[in-house]
Amino acid sequence: MTRGPGSENADQKRTRRRWINLAELVAVAGVLIAALTLWNSWSERRASEAERRRDEQVAVRDRGRFELRGKVAADHRSILLLGDDTHDLRDVRLAFPSALGIDAQDAVGLSVDRDLFAAPLLKATKGADNDTLRRLPVLVTYRYGAGDGELTRTAIFDVIWKANGHLVLGRSVELRDFRLRSPGGGQPRLDAAWAAEKPAT
Repeated sequence: MTRGPGSENADQKRTRRRWINLAELVAVAGVLIAALTLWNSWSERRASEAERRRDEQVAVRDRGRFELRGKVAADHRSILLLGDDTHDLRDVRLAFPSALGIDAQDAVGLSVDRDLFAAPLLKATKGADNDTLRRLPVLVTYRYGAGDGELTRTAIFDVIWKANGHLVLGRSVELRDFRLRSPGGGQPRLDAAWAAEKPAT
């Protein structure tokens, strides 16, 4: 039988269907590749944004990180409280163990003078050995500049001191160091620290 120009045999039909199926597969693959490319681009942008936010948070945290330090004066009568190049120390207030009966005091000029606490401290440790280094815990609340703002921190510090005995003037306090005991805290923790430190008399 002679086939007309528009007719095709079974092999030709199968070949045509294969090409159609291949074209469909190529089209589907193109859609999948485009979708994967879009998702990958979105995922990278999301990861980049998350990383940028983390970097900003770390920078803010680093700007706010500051540990108060103290330097004992050459005459051992006072402690100068120090800021640093990026943190401007502004206000410092000290609270003392309740047993000493000392009201909270501002560190005037960012300096802690022994006269703020020497008399009650010597009274509380009367009869204890002189020339032994001891610790007076104090609760310190300090305000400082951080970037464009201000932060306030509270911590318990130890004033390291010893008593010197004198033949005429009795005993005096000699300041030796100023050390961080623990961040945070409040009056109950301060009082507990003092109860543990107070020497038996």
